[in-house]
Amino acid sequence: MSNFNVLEEKIVQLLNKLKENYLLIKKLITENYQFEEESTLLKKQISELKKENESLKMANSLLGSKESKAITKRKINRIIKEVDFCINQLSEIR
Repeated sequence: MSNFNVLEEKIVQLLNKLKENYLLIKKLITENYQFEEESTLLKKQISELKKENESLKMANSLLGSKESKAITKRKINRIIKEVDFCINQLSEIR
């Protein structure tokens, strides 16, 4: 083979490699765009879920959890006993 043929073969190989790299870059750009869209969508979903979570926390605090209900019930019962005691005291005074 002559030097010219060797040079021509290497140029063809380089052109093929250039074409492969171009196609790979194009594919990676497309994938990157898809990942950016997915990332944007996921950030939006996270934001919506955070808002929903805050709303649920607010509703739960208004409704009261089982523990809160038990504590509230004990407080109400204690107040009722105190009121009953006061009524008895007033009854005895008369």
